[in-house]
Formats: sequence, C-alpha cells, structure tokens
Amino acid sequence: MVAFENALGTIEISEAYFSQLLGSVVPTCFGVVGMSDSNAYQNIRSFLNRKKHFLDRGVSVRREPDGLIVELHIVVTYGVNISVVVQSIVNKVRYTVENATGLTVKKVDVFVDSMIS
Repeated sequence: MVAFENALGTIEISEAYFSQLLGSVVPTCFGVVGMSDSNAYQNIRSFLNRKKHFLDRGVSVRREPDGLIVELHIVVTYGVNISVVVQSIVNKVRYTVENATGLTVKKVDVFVDSMIS
C-alpha cells in the first residue's frame, strides 16, 4: 500500500494498482517479449497456473519518502539494443505513473532476466 498525504487528507493506492498499470504498459514497449517472475511467490503462482497470464508478473513498487521505486523484470528479443530498450521503458514507466497518480518516480530499476530469439 502506497500512502501519501495532501491538503485533503490521506490517499492510499494499492500495490496491485501499480502492478496492473505497469504490467499492461511495459510489454507494449519495443523489444520486450514479456515479463519474468520477480520473486518466489510469483514463480510458484506461475508454475501452478501455467495457462493464466498475470499482469503483476515481474513488477514491484515501493514507496520512499522522496518518491516511488519501481522494479521490473523483463524478457527481451535477442539482437535488440538493450540500453535503448531499457531507457524507453524507464521513460514510459515514469510518464505513465506520474500521469496516472501524480506521484513522483524516484527510480526505475529494469532487470533483463533473459533473451528470446
């Protein structure tokens, strides 16, 4: 749960919202084939439900005092320029989160877990 206060009171946004938001945006970026499991829970859930696609796969968001920290685990296409793909993802994630919630994104960490040809 990400909570912050403003003049009107306390606003709470669930991590599931961020996961769904980013899980639908990141796979549309150029060079991204899909998302990879980022923790043991996601890994077990994906193993047990092989036919189901989860939007929160590979996405982790946490709140720091000066902004949000987003972690993404991705699978890319073999042969693409990884630094360009990652920079594109960082820009798109930063824009999407700040536009949808008004919260600042402090850092976006992108982990390339595998490549598929």
